[in-house]
Amino acid sequence: MSDRPEMYEGVDTVWLDGEFVDFEDAQIHVLSHALHYGTGVFEGVRCYDTADGPAIFRWQEHLDRFYESAKPYDLEIPFEPAELTEATVELIRREELDSCYIRPIAFYGYGPLGLNPANAPTQVAIAVWPWGAYLGEEALEEGVDVAVSSWRKYASSQIPTNAKTTGPYVNSVLASLEATGNGYVEAIVLNKEGNVAEGPGENLFLVRDGELYTPGLAESILDGITRRSVIRLARDLGYTVHDGATISRGELYTADELFFTGTAAEVTPIRSVDDNEIGAGTKGPVTDEIQTRFFDLLEDPTDYEEWFHPV
Repeated sequence: MSDRPEMYEGVDTVWLDGEFVDFEDAQIHVLSHALHYGTGVFEGVRCYDTADGPAIFRWQEHLDRFYESAKPYDLEIPFEPAELTEATVELIRREELDSCYIRPIAFYGYGPLGLNPANAPTQVAIAVWPWGAYLGEEALEEGVDVAVSSWRKYASSQIPTNAKTTGPYVNSVLASLEATGNGYVEAIVLNKEGNVAEGPGENLFLVRDGELYTPGLAESILDGITRRSVIRLARDLGYTVHDGATISRGELYTADELFFTGTAAEVTPIRSVDDNEIGAGTKGPVTDEIQTRFFDLLEDPTDYEEWFHPV
């Protein structure tokens, strides 16, 4: 397929509605409900090439959130978790990938096009492809320049913030477009109260006086799986972590260190916010220790074997 984006080059198969289909045949109808109204839920998961072979990082937690995200929308996923696990593992094997990004998605498909999706069928797909550092390899060492977005994160009274839903990600798209359009790598989004929520596709950590702070779930954030992992790792390393913090915009500028976490971003330092240098303008020592521990365990998961599902 000549016009295929480079990131999908070499990918031959997608799992769609219980069948393995050719990449080019993984299609849906233009009148699918989710295309018009954003009625879908999804996950982003990574498989890593560990010392014990390819393994999916925190698959069970992602799978649990996938099903939980569907509940507010009465989206009945017509496959058991074990079936999706089997399909994902088999898909990675068929693609012969040692490491990859995994995208499960469930959505209301082609049916009546009223707002109420009750009579639309549920479709489910899983795709895998190679994907390196989301914000760039250099970002992992040098950090990224970010800007506080003029777009606010929606509140949980408007749309469930604990669900990873397709439609509301237009909020993140707007923030990302604004940031990159103004010459920054990424954005930071505030909630409706004006406190720090998260990045468009990442959670955020602040380091001050050797302790870590990350916005709590009440701050309109997604309960990130990598966020949970970093909280655990930091505590295991002896750090105090305040995981229910409220962080003001001004605190960003005076932080000793800042970093993003996420399945795609992994652990990415932030070197400036709104052109204000953070710390020394480089990856700080706390960020470095946590990032190093994170990547070390991905290669050798001995101490955190329960986080990995073998392929």
